[in-house]
Amino acid sequence: VPAQEQPDLFLKKLQQCCTLFDFMDTLSDLKMKEYKRSTLNELVDYVTVSRGYLTEQAYPEVVKMVSYNIFRTLPPSDSNEFDPEEDEPTLEASWPHLQLVYEFFIRFLESQEFQPSIAKKYIDQKFVLQLLELFDSEDPRERDYLKTVLHRIYGKFLGLRAFIRKQINNIFLRIINGFALPLKAEHKQFLVKVLIPLHTARSLSLFHAQLAYCIVQFLEKDPTLTEPVIRGLLKFWPKTCSQKEVMFLGELEEILDVIEPTQFVKIQEPLFKQISRCVSSPHFQVAERALYYWNNEYIMSLIEENSNVILPIMFASLYQISKEHWNPAIVALVYNVLKAFMEMNSLLFDELTSSYKSDRQREKKKEKEREELWKKLEDLELKRGLRSDAIIPT
Repeated sequence: VPAQEQPDLFLKKLQQCCTLFDFMDTLSDLKMKEYKRSTLNELVDYVTVSRGYLTEQAYPEVVKMVSYNIFRTLPPSDSNEFDPEEDEPTLEASWPHLQLVYEFFIRFLESQEFQPSIAKKYIDQKFVLQLLELFDSEDPRERDYLKTVLHRIYGKFLGLRAFIRKQINNIFLRIINGFALPLKAEHKQFLVKVLIPLHTARSLSLFHAQLAYCIVQFLEKDPTLTEPVIRGLLKFWPKTCSQKEVMFLGELEEILDVIEPTQFVKIQEPLFKQISRCVSSPHFQVAERALYYWNNEYIMSLIEENSNVILPIMFASLYQISKEHWNPAIVALVYNVLKAFMEMNSLLFDELTSSYKSDRQREKKKEKEREELWKKLEDLELKRGLRSDAIIPT
C-alpha cells in the first residue's frame, strides 16, 4: 500500500477489529477469528515500526477498538473465595485476540509520536475506572498486561495520577476484604511490615482514611492481630506533628470500636499511657480528640471494666489539667472525665486524690527547700565576693 494511503487503511483495520467473536464456541467463525488475529498482528507490527500514522483522527479509533475488545463482563468465578496463589485460574477464552489488543495498546502508548494532549480526550477517568475493574480477572496473563498498561497511562497522563492513586486505594480495600480465613502468614506479614509502617509517610493525610479502613478489616478478620497493630501504632506515634496525632487518635478509636475485651486487657497499659500524654498536650485539638474517647459508649464500658488499671494511669494528668490547662473547653471535658471515673470507682478515686495531694505537698516542700538552698548559696557566694573585693587599708 502506498505510504500516503496507509493512515486511512490503518483506521479501517481498527474498525474491522471492533468485531467480537464467541470463543466459548470453539467451532464457530474459525476463518473470521483467524482473519482478525492476523489483522491485529499487522496493527502491532505497524505501530511498532511505522512513522506518521498517528493522526488526530486515529486516537478515538484506537481507544474505541481497545475498549470494544477488553472492556467486558468477566465470567463468574468457580470459587467464591478464589486464591490466585493456590486455585487454578479461569483462563480467558478470547486470549488469542485479547493478548494482541493489549500488545497493540502498549505499543501505541509507548510510541514516540504519541501525544497525551490529544489522547486525554479519550483516555479519561471513565476509561481508567473500566481498566481497573479488569483486575478482577482470574487470568494472570491479563493482570500482567493490565499492570503494564496502567503504568504507561500513569506515566503519560499527569492529570490522571491523583485519580489513579485514589482508585488503587479502593482496590486495596476490596483485596483485603476478600482475604479468606484463616489469614495466611504472608497476609499478616503484609499488615505488620507494610501497612503499619505506612503511618510514617509524610503524605499520610492523603490516604489515611483508606489505610485505617484496611487495618480495621484485618482486625475484624483476626482479632489476635490487635496487640501487634496497636503496639505498632504506638511505636510510630508522631512526636511533633499535632495533625498526625489527631489522625492516629481517630484511627485508634476505630480500632477500639471493634476490639475484643480479652485483647483490650493486653494493651491497656501502654495504650492509656499514650492517651494520658495526648490529654496533657498543649495543643487543644490533640487533647480534645483524646478526651472524646469518653463519649464512646463501648470504650467507656471497657474503661469501666478495667478502671482499677486505667484510672491510676490517667488520674495525675487529668487532675493537673483541671487546675492548669489554658483552654476552658478542655478543662470542661476533663471535669466530665473525672466525674465519670469517680462514678465508676469512687473508692479508688478518693485514694488517688488523697495520694496526689500528698505527693503535690511533698513536691512543694522539696521545691521550697530547693529554693531556700539556692538562696543560701547565692548569699554565701555574695559574701565571698565582697571579701575578695574588699580593700585592705595600709
